[in-house]
Amino acid sequence: MSSEPEVLIDKRGGLGLITLNRPKAINALNHPMALAISEALRAWADDPDVRTVVVTGAGERGLCAGGDIVAIYHDAKASANDGATGADSPSGRFWRDEYVLNALIARYPKPYVVVMDGIVMGGGVGLSGHGSHRIVTERSKIGMPEVGIGFIPDVGGTYLLSRAPGEIGTHVALTTARMTAGDAIATGFADYYVESQHIPALIETLATETAEVAIGKFATAAPESALLAQAGWIDACYGADTVEEIVARLRAHDAADAQRAADDILAKSPVALKVTLRSLRNARALPALEPVLDEEYRASVAALASHDLVEGIRAQVIDKDRDPKWNPATLAEVTEDQVAAYFAGLGDSELGLAAPEAQQP
Repeated sequence: MSSEPEVLIDKRGGLGLITLNRPKAINALNHPMALAISEALRAWADDPDVRTVVVTGAGERGLCAGGDIVAIYHDAKASANDGATGADSPSGRFWRDEYVLNALIARYPKPYVVVMDGIVMGGGVGLSGHGSHRIVTERSKIGMPEVGIGFIPDVGGTYLLSRAPGEIGTHVALTTARMTAGDAIATGFADYYVESQHIPALIETLATETAEVAIGKFATAAPESALLAQAGWIDACYGADTVEEIVARLRAHDAADAQRAADDILAKSPVALKVTLRSLRNARALPALEPVLDEEYRASVAALASHDLVEGIRAQVIDKDRDPKWNPATLAEVTEDQVAAYFAGLGDSELGLAAPEAQQP
């Protein structure tokens, strides 16, 4: 077992350097890592020796593949037996601190430069998508794959997705489509395109220049966005009020990509799809990131007690048979009460990032 920390924290040349350091797991984020990052950011906020924060991932595969879903799987299975359920479970406590970190990143008082090289999924989007200077490369693959494991886009993902042009965010959320560098910039998940070969030189330059000047020396025009080019059929199909109607519109469209999208959606957790669509519509109406994170926390805690989260992780990661048995099995079988349960208040366990008046869409 490696004795290296799972997050490398360093301060050098005016930079606060954060390196996610679980390369074999594509730097999947766990609770101790989230706490270590939060502690460093808070310490550096008023530190005159830190002008700019830089966040990268160790290894060649990606910044962060998301949260440690194997740990969440075991927690979900064990929670009912040990009495630590919902917000008081290990996953509930992890999500609380993770979402507080997401909000801290969004309001950080210094430049927060994050290199979204390689795979950036789920929790990795939470660490990057709310930063002030978000860099993608030719290797970037960015997405919110939650509905594929019976979960709901979180870490402020519904905030970002709901603010993408037209209905592109809805398409990405319901199909779990991966975005390229060009897609990420077009949809508001990233800001700058820098070829991966220039990242070391960029970080070196950040030690002597402002974030804007340093990035400007290496950034080039982003590749075109394939998603933006398909906005016509995406907007026409995903503007519907229900997942069933979205699928029906996709099936009726003559674009081959629309047919594939319908197939992709129907392979996902029916209840997670319906909760996600409602989450996206609610997020679009909420005024800021904090109330969105509060609502995502309710949905995450509810998902921990669901059949589909355990089954989805089992099928994708544990047994890897890629054949989840969802319950309910079809969109038609999902009731309004089942969806509403994901938005129920948590009483004293609310995340509570937003003022009460900002909670309602």
